[in-house]
Amino acid sequence: MVIVAPMYEEDEKASGIYYNTSAIIDADGQYLGKYRKTHIPHVQGFWEKFYFRPGNLGYPVFETDIAKFGVYICYDRHFPEGARALGLNGAEIVLIPSATSRGLSEYLWHIEQRSHAVANGYFVGTINRVGIEPLGDDDFYGQSYFCDPRGQYLGEIGDAHEEELIVRDLDMDIVKQVRDTWQFYRDRRPDAYEDLVRP
Repeated sequence: MVIVAPMYEEDEKASGIYYNTSAIIDADGQYLGKYRKTHIPHVQGFWEKFYFRPGNLGYPVFETDIAKFGVYICYDRHFPEGARALGLNGAEIVLIPSATSRGLSEYLWHIEQRSHAVANGYFVGTINRVGIEPLGDDDFYGQSYFCDPRGQYLGEIGDAHEEELIVRDLDMDIVKQVRDTWQFYRDRRPDAYEDLVRP
């Protein structure tokens, strides 16, 4: 199996610099690389700018024994630009580990990530924690799921309160079928998107 392992990473070259990182380990145990969370929230209960630097490794895609994997972490999922970059870089499966509590984002949980799958023709696996923080009242809503490149749920959505392991079969041929049908990459107009990269 391929493992995407979220961790709190200290920069090996600069003590005191930390990133919210996921390491990718291939099925043979080989370390393939890492993704560092790009978008850092700073809102009630998630004061992450006090802890983490924004990622500086771009949007790498990892060729594994199973498929080409991309990773997007938690708050990143609100930004379609990185999700598109992962697709342009060849991702066939994007995993999105999260620790998100109830509120406005619970509604978005069922829209944004499925939209990334549709817009980019890849599978998405979304992982969200469950439970309540012992020192606060943050109720994490779980509801992990997989969806296919058409944005359809694969099996049931995960439980909102109990930890569980979700296993789904992914037919990787669907990636090519969807990309051959919807030519979202071919018909892009990068020459018309200059406004998207203005601060």
